[in-house]
Amino acid sequence: MPTPLADLSLPQIRQRLNLLLVLGISLTLSVVLITLRVFLAHEIRFVFLMWNLFLAVVPFGLSTMLSLTAGRLKARVLLPVGLVWLLFFPNAPYILTDLFHLEPRPGVPYWYDLALILSCAWNGLMLAYASLTDMQALVTRRLGWWTGWSFATIALLLSSFGVYLGRFLRFNSWDVLTNPLTLFYDIMHRLLHPTDHPATWGVTLLYGAFLLLGYATVRLLGKTGEEVA
Repeated sequence: MPTPLADLSLPQIRQRLNLLLVLGISLTLSVVLITLRVFLAHEIRFVFLMWNLFLAVVPFGLSTMLSLTAGRLKARVLLPVGLVWLLFFPNAPYILTDLFHLEPRPGVPYWYDLALILSCAWNGLMLAYASLTDMQALVTRRLGWWTGWSFATIALLLSSFGVYLGRFLRFNSWDVLTNPLTLFYDIMHRLLHPTDHPATWGVTLLYGAFLLLGYATVRLLGKTGEEVA
């Protein structure tokens, strides 16, 4: 029975390994910065960022699994795993909003905390874009270019809405199972009465536009690099 990597060409395998290496080094830097801060300040204030980084890795792990095995997986497997991916996907760009925690604090230089949070935010954003690239490729392969980009746009807008739910209403991905009624009520109330919740749509649309422009830029930079090479 062929291994998942057997579905990929040698350049694709090399590209995937290089991506994993760079992301691994970048995540390690964030973990080191968080750990050093614990020793510098003798407090665990930013340790929660490690959990946020773990949640950001989950959708990338799922998309990588789907990408490596897409040649053999059927729609009945791809769809439920894709829904789980979509449920966890907002956790990756959510880390950008952890910049809310940035303020001068005694014991640690302000610039250090800025570098620490920016490092985590960058990793969250790159994990989100890498994961979405995988998922968009799967959709494009089956349904075409336009459907692929429509999927990416909708996924980023939904993730922006998820970021709002997490940052301002304090919901998380687990609430789909542990607190579904309250989550459903709050979502429906905002859908049925949009004018009562301007912050919901302000965050969703502005954050979504920012994420979409960033994603398109990263994809175009990748294409430019390929053409030059």
